[in-house]
Amino acid sequence: MPFAQQFQDASEDAVEQQMQLFKQFMSAGSGGGFDGFSQLGAMSMGTAMFKTRVQSGGRISIPDAERETLDIEDGDIVQTIVIPVKRNSNDSQ
Repeated sequence: MPFAQQFQDASEDAVEQQMQLFKQFMSAGSGGGFDGFSQLGAMSMGTAMFKTRVQSGGRISIPDAERETLDIEDGDIVQTIVIPVKRNSNDSQ
């Protein structure tokens, strides 16, 4: 099988796995939120979910602990699902 096809298949498998995790997250319960998702053992499946602030230019950062756990290095390509978190009235900008 050519490399391009293997890469495509791997990408499609990764997207499918992420969609399954996302569906589990959404059905984790109305009160669970992000804490409920962490109980699914996402880190052991090669995925992570965390909150982070959008920085200038629309940049987001992956926390050190997640980068180390997932063995992500500078220059690696990762796939993200972005879910905006509602702001509280007392959050500062």
